[in-house]
Amino acid sequence: MDIRQLRYFLAVAEAAHMTRAAEQLGMAQPPLSQQIKVLEAALGLPLFRRHARGVSLTEAGRALQADAVRLVHDFDALRSRMQLLAEGKTGRLAIAFTSSAAAHEFTPFALRECRARHPDLVLEIGENNAAEITEAVADGRLHAGLLRVPVAQPPGLAFDTLQHEPAMVALPIDHPLALRQRRGQSRPIDLADLDGEPMILVRRPGAPGLYANLLALCAEHGVRPRVVAEVARMLTNLNLVAAGTGLSVVPSSMLGVHRHAIAYRPLVDKGRLDVPLTLVYRAEDNVGPTATFTALLKALAGTAVRADLQPGGTMAARPAA
Repeated sequence: MDIRQLRYFLAVAEAAHMTRAAEQLGMAQPPLSQQIKVLEAALGLPLFRRHARGVSLTEAGRALQADAVRLVHDFDALRSRMQLLAEGKTGRLAIAFTSSAAAHEFTPFALRECRARHPDLVLEIGENNAAEITEAVADGRLHAGLLRVPVAQPPGLAFDTLQHEPAMVALPIDHPLALRQRRGQSRPIDLADLDGEPMILVRRPGAPGLYANLLALCAEHGVRPRVVAEVARMLTNLNLVAAGTGLSVVPSSMLGVHRHAIAYRPLVDKGRLDVPLTLVYRAEDNVGPTATFTALLKALAGTAVRADLQPGGTMAARPAA
């Protein structure tokens, strides 16, 4: 017995006539009659009484009819759910961000767009450092993640750069470098200005990418900052800067955190210290909800859409100028 035979059975039961049922099903009458006989043989019971005017259900047929209606309905609902899942219109999506990726204006904008366009997707959102997000995606505990510079690139993972932004030097607001001016305006920080300065880095096991690049650039130019602290989170990093522990380098989207205690200055490094926003996911599992999410983020990034916080707290999109 299979679902197709149950559909045939229900059609005959409703029409009470083999030929009419065959016409409704778009098939010839003999194959339909044969399938009903196969079903009756499989069950070991007659389901219909045949007579000149058509057919009528036996007691066994009436008993089967209620269950057949439920089974066919459940099967159709299951197939519909699986089709929606395959199309990425429904299902669960586990994603995570680093704190600095979450601070980028693109991230909340993309989440709003995802929820607006795909309301049946269930987003499970977390925060972690870049290394742990990468490991979780590789292990299948996360479907995708947003981070900055990848700390490692395990085989099987895709890393797509969505956005770029410059690096900024974060200094205690009363630091001499923060107070320097040129022609009445705050003076950018040269890489050489970092020589001997106390530097706070996000802990290497957590997110070494940006800071490994920074130290390599300093070493290339003979600049030797003093590393006085290594921390696990970007926000902890800025808390220490605000407390006067030292300087740090952060993505420009972090500008404004602890504005009362931190000064942010552009870093003059000839553009070599790039801070990307990176989407990571398993390449071979980029199907269903994951494919919907990754395609949406890449489409938004590719059309240079940016988010603006409008009065009243609503987000609006417009092409970047």
